[in-house]
Amino acid sequence: MGLHVEQYGSGAPLLLVHGWGMHGGMWGSVVDKLAEEFCVYVVDLPGHGDSRATTASSPHGGGLGRGLDSLDFIVSALTEKFPMPLTVCGWSLGGQIALRWAAREPLKIQRLILVSSTPCFVRRDDWQCAMAAETLAGFADALAENYAQTLRRFLALQVRGSDGERELLVSLRAALFSRGEPDLNALQAGLEILRDCDQRADLPNMTQPTLVIAGERDTLTPSQASQYMAAQLPHAKLAMIEGAAHAPFLSHKEEFVMQLKIFMDSTNH
Repeated sequence: MGLHVEQYGSGAPLLLVHGWGMHGGMWGSVVDKLAEEFCVYVVDLPGHGDSRATTASSPHGGGLGRGLDSLDFIVSALTEKFPMPLTVCGWSLGGQIALRWAAREPLKIQRLILVSSTPCFVRRDDWQCAMAAETLAGFADALAENYAQTLRRFLALQVRGSDGERELLVSLRAALFSRGEPDLNALQAGLEILRDCDQRADLPNMTQPTLVIAGERDTLTPSQASQYMAAQLPHAKLAMIEGAAHAPFLSHKEEFVMQLKIFMDSTNH
């Protein structure tokens, strides 16, 4: 499986996993800051950026599959690409991938950093700090009609309410298609992961040291979801970044890097 990976710096291995519809380049200049102390790997997920879409079958057939099948397919591809123990930092959908990977490979994933993420993206009867299912379904419908416009709308939601919102949106839009256009099937599979996956029951059994980084003004993955994760994970710390929305590593780069470095240093074995 041809995953595109870039490597920067040296030190403890740290993998950055981007969110839905994005690519590794969206991490921006935070990569250079982190590479001052760590060996940073930046991956493009299947069908995104410079990683080609795949026609391989998931365990239950049909390309990337659906929902949890898609999630497990991506985790298997990452496991194959990264055989060594490492720390995984996942943003948004990347956080759900990181959680699933850590549950499946507890000895490989040494630490988790969950950025603007949630164990369950869609609202349920017993889970209100999430997006309404009909809102996500609207994104899926719009994706089929005009996916470029849908992704731009999604970017606007990510920065809404953030400090420096306008400048942040300009830079994100400039980066969005800088590695080409994502594969439509991969985008749809990602939405199905967000729609179907509920990893709340896994959290109490996860033993990795975890840093949960949340934007105080995040409207896509509300800060209450991050607070819940930090409370349910046995070895987790919450870092709430004031004035940040869904992309705190861009809007509040210095604080993001500081929190990550403190966490890595404090959990160094």
